[in-house]
Amino acid sequence: MIPLSEKNETYYINSSSKTAVSEFKILASKIINDTKKYFEEIIILCIGTDRATGDSLGPLIGYKLSKFPSKNLVHVYGTLKEPVHAKNLDKTVEQIYKNHRNPMVIAIDASLGSTNHIGYLTIGKGSIKPGAGVRKNLKEVGNIFITGIVNLGGLMEMTMLQNTRLSIVMDMADIISTGLWLSL
Repeated sequence: MIPLSEKNETYYINSSSKTAVSEFKILASKIINDTKKYFEEIIILCIGTDRATGDSLGPLIGYKLSKFPSKNLVHVYGTLKEPVHAKNLDKTVEQIYKNHRNPMVIAIDASLGSTNHIGYLTIGKGSIKPGAGVRKNLKEVGNIFITGIVNLGGLMEMTMLQNTRLSIVMDMADIISTGLWLSL
């Protein structure tokens, strides 16, 4: 486990910045290297579904990462073909801890946020609470979190996820998958 005394911060990266991949790679490398000394294997858990454009961020990243050559005992869960979502998240997490020795879980999910944060990526140490943006009560997951703020939160959340522009989600998926692969 990560010592509780370490200060956990959330970092924001503007996905429309020309330096977004580089910024994300630098932060991901630092956070992963600081954290992985406590673990034996790395799991990338990409949460979401392709049935709502805004919620497809995780499966798109999983799809993209599964195409890269595997490095350093890195395992990807959650792709377009086999998504990890609210209905199978608990079972998938149980499977991860059953099949992998002392895994470090990097949890990735789309999120909703304030107007001035739409299009931003977040990364930090700690877990995320999947489904919180659409008022689902799911267990927290992850030792490291990555989110993409795809649309506005606070009102008609499912409608917002279903009406999110695919270009925003694809740009974020490209940045995160490339930055993660380079950092690992």
